[in-house]
Amino acid sequence: MHELGIALEIVDVVSRRAGARRVEKITVTVGVLSAVLPDSLRFCFGLATEGTPAAGAELEIRERPGLARCRACASEFELLRPFGRCGCGETDLDWLRGEELEVSEILLEAV
Repeated sequence: MHELGIALEIVDVVSRRAGARRVEKITVTVGVLSAVLPDSLRFCFGLATEGTPAAGAELEIRERPGLARCRACASEFELLRPFGRCGCGETDLDWLRGEELEVSEILLEAV
C-alpha cells in the first residue's frame, strides 16, 4: 500500500510548513490516473499524522478526472480510469490531465 508512504510525505511537507502551529485541514488534489486510492489515503492519513502538528487534522481529497486526447482524431475527452477509448474507436491516447497529486491547501490554527 504505497498510500502510507504518500500520506507520510504529505504530513512531512505540511508539518515543516506549519512550524509550531497546529494544522486544522489539508486539502489534496488527486488525479484519477495517479494510481492513488483516495480511501486508502484517508485510512493511512490518521496513522501518518500521529505525533505531528497535523494530528487530528481534517483531510479533504478532491478527485480530478483525467483528460485525454486521441492521437488519431485529436478529440479530447474525460477519462475516469487509466484506459479508455475515443468515440472514433481508437485507444492510442495522450494523457493531458489526471496524474496530479498535490497539496492544494493547508489551513493552520489561527495565531
